[in-house]
Amino acid sequence: MFSQLTGAVVRALLIVVLIATPSLMLPGVSSDTTQIVALVALFAAALTFFEYASTYPGLVEFRDAPPFNRLRFLSLFVTVLVLSTIVRGQAAPTTLTTFVEAIGNRIGAVIDVPYSPVRLVVLMLPDGMSLEHMILVRTTSGIAYVISLLTLIFFVISMRLIGWPNRMGSFNVWINLPTFDPTTGGDVVSRLQRDSRFNIALGFLLPFIIPAAVKLASLAFSPVTLESPQTLIWMMTAWAFLPASLFMRGIAMGRIAGMIAEKRKRSSAASSDAELVPA
Repeated sequence: MFSQLTGAVVRALLIVVLIATPSLMLPGVSSDTTQIVALVALFAAALTFFEYASTYPGLVEFRDAPPFNRLRFLSLFVTVLVLSTIVRGQAAPTTLTTFVEAIGNRIGAVIDVPYSPVRLVVLMLPDGMSLEHMILVRTTSGIAYVISLLTLIFFVISMRLIGWPNRMGSFNVWINLPTFDPTTGGDVVSRLQRDSRFNIALGFLLPFIIPAAVKLASLAFSPVTLESPQTLIWMMTAWAFLPASLFMRGIAMGRIAGMIAEKRKRSSAASSDAELVPA
């Protein structure tokens, strides 16, 4: 119980650090923005603490199936940290910010090809934006997208190497998938496979859908310029992180469906062998 509370406190503190990172790194942040960030950080920390300190599941999936959520948090934190470093360099350049920006600019230029997600992000900006700002948006979107791809690759490799989630022993669907009810809606394996395919498809399409939706919305509302430093950081982070998170969820659910199907086959084979044994 004590170790569970300690882990919940540590996770809550890490969430506070994650949300506060842009405000701590960017110069000239107003007091109003600082207060809003502090309020959001405290709310997110409280939600995380009660989720992980509770015995019963709430909303967080794969709570007891590391390293799923650890990889997602690490990806989110690295993305926010790198983008904050790049944006900080626009107002207070240093050797580190210049180096990171140069790498991000190179990555963005390589990925910025016709019909790529990065190209769509640049095209969603309104007409008349300065070239410097367009390059900054391309740089941040490119490096955020690459971090999300590396997260997916690392998750798949680690899943194969450690045999996730078999190494934990029994996998509790109720604890790790609290929003999934295995007692309703037909066969569990079919539902898990269907949800897996849906999450993977949505994760693939979302980087293309979000810029198009923002561009269409700008025709009726004010256009999204991403000129605010914190808006740029969080928008590009969400644009890259949400699809990667859906991809990981889809892969994980497909893995669980395969485990259940394999367990059924072994049980069926064991029952058949038992019937063949003479009394």
